[in-house]
Amino acid sequence: MRFRPCIDIHNGKVKQIVGGSLSDAGDTATDNFVSDADASYYGSLYREKNLPGGHVILLNALDSPYYEADLNEARKALSAYPGGLAVGGGVTAETAPEFIRMGASHVIVTSYVFREGRVDMERLAAMVAAVGRKRLILDLSCRKKDGKYYIVTDRWQTFTETEVNLETLSGLSEYCDEFLVHGVDVEGKSAGIDTELVRLLGTFTGIPVTYAGGVHSMEDLRVIRDAGGGRLDVTIGSALSLFGGTLDFGEVLRFIKEE
Repeated sequence: MRFRPCIDIHNGKVKQIVGGSLSDAGDTATDNFVSDADASYYGSLYREKNLPGGHVILLNALDSPYYEADLNEARKALSAYPGGLAVGGGVTAETAPEFIRMGASHVIVTSYVFREGRVDMERLAAMVAAVGRKRLILDLSCRKKDGKYYIVTDRWQTFTETEVNLETLSGLSEYCDEFLVHGVDVEGKSAGIDTELVRLLGTFTGIPVTYAGGVHSMEDLRVIRDAGGGRLDVTIGSALSLFGGTLDFGEVLRFIKEE
């Protein structure tokens, strides 16, 4: 079990938001936390604490007037921790190599590959060709519908037909190095994890999987540890003391180190 730090960027600021509130219309979101520090501060901190494998997420759309500001913040983070952070948000097969050249360890993609309700295998192949399987993280962030979890795209608003289950995880693992999975229904609410989703992900024994969404207590971390047999990694946003929450950053790191 590893702790995967995060740097979420929206409207050119490091933020934590309520996941389901993100909208391209007017570049709006419900903020939980807006940092006074820029992304280089967090990149430097994660490097100092030896926390590789974190995620920098650009939350504005490619055509947003804020996207360039998001990109500038991402550059700062990557400069502060070259090779230690993956980048997602608006990544395409054409732009992915540039993020790697900027210092990203991996690129993270969702909507580029999962579109029109299905997996676009042509685009997935193009992404693998652009950066290689070992540089690719597939974001399988999902919401529950009719008792099952389905990958969601377009700011987590659009359901695809792709169910998150062991068959999907096994099949897609042939094309990427890791999975990142946000439990969107609990993301940004600091009100507890999606235990059912955690247990589902914990049964997968292939490539690394990072769970995100709702972590707000040490007990949540213990559930993630136990459900995944120590294999399931975790990221924490709004609840973490770094982002104005009550879950102490140092205590989390001590717990992970002990594990």
